[in-house]
Amino acid sequence: MTVLGLGPMGQALAGAFLDNGHPTTVWNRTAGKDETLVARGAARAGTPAEAVEASLLTVVCVIDYDAVHAIVEPAGSALKGRTLVNLTADTPERSRRAAAWAEENGVRYLDGAIMTPTTSIGGPEAVILYSGDQETYQEHRATLGALGAGGVYLGADPGRAASYDVALLDLFWTSVSGLVHAFALARAEGVSARELAPFAKGIGALLPVAIDEFARHVDEGEHPGSASALLSALAGMDHIAHASQARGLDTGVIDAARAVARRAVEAGHGGDSFSRLTETIARPA
Repeated sequence: MTVLGLGPMGQALAGAFLDNGHPTTVWNRTAGKDETLVARGAARAGTPAEAVEASLLTVVCVIDYDAVHAIVEPAGSALKGRTLVNLTADTPERSRRAAAWAEENGVRYLDGAIMTPTTSIGGPEAVILYSGDQETYQEHRATLGALGAGGVYLGADPGRAASYDVALLDLFWTSVSGLVHAFALARAEGVSARELAPFAKGIGALLPVAIDEFARHVDEGEHPGSASALLSALAGMDHIAHASQARGLDTGVIDAARAVARRAVEAGHGGDSFSRLTETIARPA
C-alpha cells in the first residue's frame, strides 16, 4: 500500500492499512508528518514516484485536485499499470477529468469520497463511496476494506462518488450554517447555546422525515403542500430575518434561502411543499 498526503485524513488512512497488516509506504510534501506512522512500521518515501513504485495500489488524499495533479502527474510513468485511488474531495467534473488523465497514461483509476470523520476510519461506522471501473474496484475491495466496513461502490461513472459528496456536504454545511446562525440569534435574545441545544436536537430530528418525504416528491415530480405549504414557510423565514436584523446580525444565509422561496411563491407555488424549491433552484433567476 502507498498513501500520498498525510494530513489528518491521510494519516488515518495509512494508520488503518497498518492496523490491518498491510505493508504501507507513505509520502507527504511537508516533512515530519510521517514520523508517527514510520514509528508504527510504515516506510518513508522520498518522492511520490518512489512511493508509487513501492506498491501496486496507491491512495491519494490531499486538499483538492490541483494538489493531486501536482503530485501524481510527475509520477505518471511510475503509476503506469498500477492503480490510483483518489479519495480527495472535489467536483464531479474534475473527477471525470482525472479519470481521463489516468486512462491516457495507462493508470487504473478509482475515485472516492470519504463521508465520515477521521475518527471513523478503519471502523464499522466509516462510510467511503467509490466509483469508476468495477473490475478495478473488485480487485482491490478487500484491501480497501481496511478503511472501514462502510465501503460502497456506486457505479462506473468516475464522477458519481463526487456527485454524492458535493450533494451531501451541501446538506451538511448549509445545515451547520443554520445551526451557528440559530445560536447567534438565540444569544442575541439572551438564550445561551446550551439552553437552546436540546431543542435544536429536536428540530434536527425532523430532518430524516423530511428527507424521505422530499425525496419521494422530487423523484415523482409532485410537491403536495397539504401538511406544510411554502407560503407558510416563507412567513416563518421572514420572521427569522426580521428578528436577526433587529439584533444587527448577518442575515446572508436566511436571505438567500428566503429569496428562493419567494421566487417559488411568486411563480404561483405558494401552496406546494417546500420540496418544490428543488425545481426553483434548477432554474436560477
